[in-house]
Amino acid sequence: MMDRMQALVLIEERIGNRNLVNHCVATEIIMEALARHFDLPQDDVERWALTGLLHDLDYAETAEDFERHGVVTAELLADELDEEMLHAILAHADKVPRESRIDIALYAADPTTGFIVAAALVRPDKSLAGVELRSLKKRWKEKAFARGANREQMATCEGLGMARDDFLQLALAAMQGRAGDIGL
Repeated sequence: MMDRMQALVLIEERIGNRNLVNHCVATEIIMEALARHFDLPQDDVERWALTGLLHDLDYAETAEDFERHGVVTAELLADELDEEMLHAILAHADKVPRESRIDIALYAADPTTGFIVAAALVRPDKSLAGVELRSLKKRWKEKAFARGANREQMATCEGLGMARDDFLQLALAAMQGRAGDIGL
């Protein structure tokens, strides 16, 4: 299986766009935090994190052809990732049903990164440090705020047995803990 450094090099080569690379790293961060929250073994924590990091590997190539999004990544990584990881990547792009915890986690985490980053960018210091759960809860209701962050998709965290607020707090704390890795 590919290690994190190999995956990061691949992401940077194939995606290029710093904001999209940061999105992939932020998704990795949330997926790792979720795996730890569920008290998964270290091997699974690493698998979940790697799945988050690689989930949008094909985005630069498929942005104009969303029918291929996820599929190209799964094909590129077929020899590098296990079936469960590939299934989660396909499931996040609605190519296969979401069946397992990793599928649901990735689907919910994906738009959450953008929602939390948007909350940081509207702050005067443009930093994650001062973002609080209460501001995320307030912004949740504002349809115009972070319009691309699908609230229904984020709310699927309930399929993990997590209340929305608990999920958002976990994601926020995880991203704050590694803010330097995502430029915030």
